[in-house]
Amino acid sequence: MYKILFIGLGKMGFPMAGYLSHQHDVYVYNRTKSKSETWRKKYSGQVLDSLSNDKNKFDFIITCVGNDNDLREVTSLENGCLNCIDQNTILIDHSTVSPKVVREIYKKLHELGAGFLDAPVSGGQEGAEKGKLSIMVGGSEETFNSSKEILKSYGTKIKYMGKSGSGQLTKITNQICIAGILQGLSESIYFMKQTELKPNDVFEVISSGGAQSWQMDNRFMTMVKGEFDFGFTVDHMRKDLSIAFQEAEKNGVTLEVTKIVDNFYAEIQKLGGNKLDTSSLVKRLTK
Repeated sequence: MYKILFIGLGKMGFPMAGYLSHQHDVYVYNRTKSKSETWRKKYSGQVLDSLSNDKNKFDFIITCVGNDNDLREVTSLENGCLNCIDQNTILIDHSTVSPKVVREIYKKLHELGAGFLDAPVSGGQEGAEKGKLSIMVGGSEETFNSSKEILKSYGTKIKYMGKSGSGQLTKITNQICIAGILQGLSESIYFMKQTELKPNDVFEVISSGGAQSWQMDNRFMTMVKGEFDFGFTVDHMRKDLSIAFQEAEKNGVTLEVTKIVDNFYAEIQKLGGNKLDTSSLVKRLTK
C-alpha cells in the first residue's frame, strides 16, 4: 500500500483518485474544497486543506489539472506540493499541458532527487469512470517501471513513449486525430440527415467497417440526437490544439486541417458552446 496525494478532482481526477483509494492510502486536494468533501463521502481517504503547509511526505503525488499555469502552481514551493516530496517520491502528471512545462518540472524534481512522469490520458470521462484509460508516458524508464502498479489502477493501455515530454507529444498527436475524426463525423451526419436513411441502420453498418472509431462508437448517435452534455469540452480541446500549434511551429509542421477544425470550434464557442462536448462540432452544420 502506497501513501498517495491526488491533486485535481475534475471529471477525470475524481474517479481516478477513487480507484486508487480501493488499494492505497489516498489524500486529495482540490482548490474548490467542496469537491474534496464530496469525494471523501463517496470514497475512503483524507482531504488536505493546503498543499504548501502540509507536512506529510508521499510515495506518489498525482496531478490532474487544467493547464500549464495550474500545473506550475501546484508544483511550486510557495503554493504547491514540493514540501510533500522527498527523494523517494514520484510525481505523475495526468494533465494535458505543454511539453515545455513538463520538462521544466522534470528538471526541478530531478534536482530534488525525486521522479517525474508526464502521463496524459485518453478515453474521456467514461474511460476514467470505468478505469479503462489509455496512458502515454514520458520520463525516466526506471521511474515508469516503478509506477506501473499505480497506473494500472485506472489504465488498461499503458505505454512508455520516451524521455520527458514524450507523453505530451503523444497526446498532441491524439488530439489532432480526434479533431479530424469529429469533423468527418459531423459532416457525415449532416449529409445523412438530408436523406431518408435511418440513423440506427447507418450506424449499424458503417461502424462495422472502415469508418469505425471510438468517436463513432460513442458519439455518433448522441450527435444525431443533439446531446452534448458530457465528456471533453470545447474549451479544453481548443487549449490542447493551441499546444499542438505551438509545437508544430517549433518543428516546422503545418497542421492545415487541424487549424480549420480549430476555427470551427471557435464558432461553437461564439454560439455559447464552450462547455459542450467536442462532438458539438455538428451544431455548426445543423443549427
